[in-house]
Amino acid sequence: MRMHILALAGLFAIGAAALAVSAEADERSREETFRQLELFGDVLSRIEADYVTEADKAELIEAAIDGMLGALDPHSGYLSVEDFQDMQVSTSGEYGGLGMEVTMRDEMVTVVSPMAGTPADRAGIESGDRIIAVDGESILGAALDDATDLMRGPPGEPVTITIVREGEDPREIDLVREIIEVRSVIAEVKEDLPYLRIATFNEHTTEHAIEGLADLEASVGGALPGLLLDLRSNPGGLLEQSVSVSDLFLDGGEVVSTRGRDPRDTRRYNAERGDRLNGAPIVILTNPGTASAAEIVTGALQDRGRATVIGAPTFGKGSMQTVIPLRGGRDGALRLTTARSYTPAGQSIQATGLTPDILISARRIEADAPRRFTESNLRNALENESGDERAALDPELFEQPPEDWDENEDYVLHRAKEVLREALQPQQAAMLSARG
Repeated sequence: MRMHILALAGLFAIGAAALAVSAEADERSREETFRQLELFGDVLSRIEADYVTEADKAELIEAAIDGMLGALDPHSGYLSVEDFQDMQVSTSGEYGGLGMEVTMRDEMVTVVSPMAGTPADRAGIESGDRIIAVDGESILGAALDDATDLMRGPPGEPVTITIVREGEDPREIDLVREIIEVRSVIAEVKEDLPYLRIATFNEHTTEHAIEGLADLEASVGGALPGLLLDLRSNPGGLLEQSVSVSDLFLDGGEVVSTRGRDPRDTRRYNAERGDRLNGAPIVILTNPGTASAAEIVTGALQDRGRATVIGAPTFGKGSMQTVIPLRGGRDGALRLTTARSYTPAGQSIQATGLTPDILISARRIEADAPRRFTESNLRNALENESGDERAALDPELFEQPPEDWDENEDYVLHRAKEVLREALQPQQAAMLSARG
C-alpha cells in the first residue's frame, strides 16, 4: 500500500510539475504577445510623429491587419466594410464588374478563372493571366481588394486592363463592365447529349441546376440517358451549394468531410437518398480553373464511382474559409481559413488537386509550355498535410488534339461526348434487345 501511495505521490508531483511548466510557457507566450503589441504601438506612434506627411492611422491599422492575415495563407484576409458588402453581393449572384476570380501570386493580381459568359470570358482572359494595370494605373504592389475595386464599377462603363501572359508581351484589353448576374448554370442539349455547365457556386446554384435538369428532361422527352457536367474554370463558392449539387446525383452517402485544428470539429456532409439521374452515366469536365467547391463535387462523384472525370488536374484548393463579421459587420469581417476538406475516400485536395480518370489537354502541349497556375503556386499556400505534392505530369500522359485540330473547337468537350456515348452503348443495346 505504501508503494502505491508513493507511486501516486510521484505521479502527482510529475503532473504538477508538467502543469507548472505548461502554465509558465503560456505566461511567456502571453508576455511575448504583449511585447509585440507594444512594438506595434511604438511603430505606429513613430509614424504618426515623424513620417514626412500626415498618415491615415485607420488605413495603416487596416493594412497591418490584412498583412497579418495574409501571412497565414492566401485565402485568409480582412474585409473592410465595403469589401464585406461586395462579398455578400457577389455570393448573392449579382454585381457590376468584369466577371473573373482573382488572387495574389508573387505579389501580382492573378486570374484564377474567368466566369462563363462574362466580359472577361468573352475577351479570352485565361487562368494564370496577371493583371498589372487598370485604366493605365499600375496595380503592381496594390492590395488585392484595392485592385478589385478598380475593376468593379457601374455597368456600361468601359475599363482597360493590362495583362501579362507567360511567354508573351504585356497587352491591353478593352472591356465594358456589366451586371455580372452570375447565372451559375447553363443547360443545353449538344448533339443529342444533355449538357450542364456550372460556372460558380452561389446562393442559387442548386436551384438553377434543378431548373436546368428539368429543361433538359423536357428537351429529350423524359429521363436523361446521361449527362455532361462541365466544371471547367469554376472557381468554387459556397460549401453548402457544392453539397446540395452533389446530392442531386448521389443516392445517399458521404459527399465531403471538413476537419479543423481541433479533431472534435470534424463534420461530415451526406447526400440524401434519391439520385435525380437514377444512375445514368455522368462525365465531368475539369481543368486547372476547377477549384474549391467545384473540386468537392468532382471528388465526391469520382470517389463514389458515380462519374468519369476527364480533362486536366484541378486547382487544388482544399481549405474552407469562415467569414466572421466584426461588430455585426460594422467593422468589416475576417475571412479565416478554419478547416480542410476531404473527399469521401479521405483524400485531401489541398495543393495536389484531383487527377482526372482520363487526362486530356484542350490544346497541343508544347515542350517548353509553362506550368499552369494552381493553388500550390500561391504564396503561403497550405501544404498537403499528408506530405503529398502536386505531381509534375508528363505531357506524354495527356491525350492531345490531332495536329490538324481547329483550335476554335472544344477538344475536351468533343472527347467527353465520345466517352459518354461509349458509356451509353450498353444501355442502348439493352433497350433495343427489350424491343426486339
